[in-house]
Amino acid sequence: MGMECTCGVLVNAVSRRNNVRFQGQMGTVKGDLTYMANICVTSLDTSSLSLQFTDTETMSGKNSFTFIANSITCVECKREGQNCVVTVTGTGLVNNVQFPFEAVFRDQVASANVDIVQSFVITGFFNQNGAAPVAQGSIVALGCGEE
Repeated sequence: MGMECTCGVLVNAVSRRNNVRFQGQMGTVKGDLTYMANICVTSLDTSSLSLQFTDTETMSGKNSFTFIANSITCVECKREGQNCVVTVTGTGLVNNVQFPFEAVFRDQVASANVDIVQSFVITGFFNQNGAAPVAQGSIVALGCGEE
């Protein structure tokens, strides 16, 4: 096994039929969100995070995009009751344009039946517009152990 991660998150999650917002567009756009992350505070240079949005509302899917983080600058783990909330910030690319981002992942205890992507904001471009429920176990917080 590799080094133990004191704070991080593993994400392989999909949330369907979300109403999201785009900077400069009126109203919301419905679509599916796919989140992937392998992040550890002790190895930020090799950590990865991506978000894919598939526009299911417009015929052409014109709002679909893929965001890939190119610099993860901060990872914070916070225990809230039995749950663990991991906040990730940095910058990333959409269509070769760089934007700052903040993603908040909530690993909930098994009794909740869902994990939650609390928020995902690509500043100046996109906001998932509230919490997105994902399958239990698709978000695994690392290092939120006994503090």
